[in-house]
Amino acid sequence: MGGDFAPQNVVAGAADALRTHGKITKLYLVGNQQRIEAELRQLGFTDPRLHIEHASEVIEMDDPPVQAVRRKKDSSMCRAIDVVKRGDADAIVSAGNTGALLTAAHLKLRTLEGVDRPGLACLIPSPENVFVLMDAGANLEPHPSNLVQYAVMGSRYSQQILGYQRPRVAVLSIGTEEMKGNELTLEAHRLLKQTDLNFVGNIDGHDLFAGTADVIITDAFVGNAVLKAAESAVRVVGRWLKDEIKKNRIRKLGAMLAGGAFKALKEKADPDTYGGAVLLGINGICIKAHGASSPKAIKNAIRISTEFVEGHFNEHIVADIRKLNAKLQQIPASQSPFETAH
Repeated sequence: MGGDFAPQNVVAGAADALRTHGKITKLYLVGNQQRIEAELRQLGFTDPRLHIEHASEVIEMDDPPVQAVRRKKDSSMCRAIDVVKRGDADAIVSAGNTGALLTAAHLKLRTLEGVDRPGLACLIPSPENVFVLMDAGANLEPHPSNLVQYAVMGSRYSQQILGYQRPRVAVLSIGTEEMKGNELTLEAHRLLKQTDLNFVGNIDGHDLFAGTADVIITDAFVGNAVLKAAESAVRVVGRWLKDEIKKNRIRKLGAMLAGGAFKALKEKADPDTYGGAVLLGINGICIKAHGASSPKAIKNAIRISTEFVEGHFNEHIVADIRKLNAKLQQIPASQSPFETAH
């Protein structure tokens, strides 16, 4: 029931997912039963794999996350996470209040063995690759070791879902030089150098879309700002392009001839293609779809969740984090990262 176009787009996307993905054995639509059934009738859709779980409350987009989770226990979001907690489902997809989803998932599902704090991973396309940005909104005040765990989880995401055999990991900083950054990034850099990851050092804003890294690690404040700035830039460039094309007939004719290229570009830059961000590090699969998600976005978010489940993603994360934590215990503590840098 969350998101700007709920429940219409969510129900339509779920129906599309069931039509497309034969491996789904059950799909729960959690929320107001009457409204969900009305949407299904409108679509003329029935499927024995589809189940409706009634919830009497909705966490609104402007509700304070922690208070909403505590007070609205019969909300569609909390009930959906309960379905995963009790083992009836493997994954949750929501386009609702981001803070509430992250809070409820963390509190109800808990973190995986060895994971200190979960992180939100999102996929961002560049001309050369699609990279994982993490953390994009879950942990505003991480410890350097949290960033190292994000690097491990992001690398696994890049390997299993994107197919990169040895993902290149970078720390987002204010310069590529090793001595640049704040206390968090400097210490994370020091620790990552001593892991078995394919760590390529720092990356700054100039090279974010240069294809030099497959996994880019940062804190939630910076990551969320980067994500929203990138989305805004795509919209602005698209608007400029449309305005320039409309200025004369020759440009319009050229646009018609290049229609295939424009369509391919739009598809690559369309966030709906990637479904949503994934909260990595919890007991279950949690996909945060965009608040304005179309049915296509919901369908793709469900598709991604099935890929995580089929690949036993969390089992691999537990094994990877266990190895990492054993490695970190052998690394001697440093002095202040600023002293190390100088």
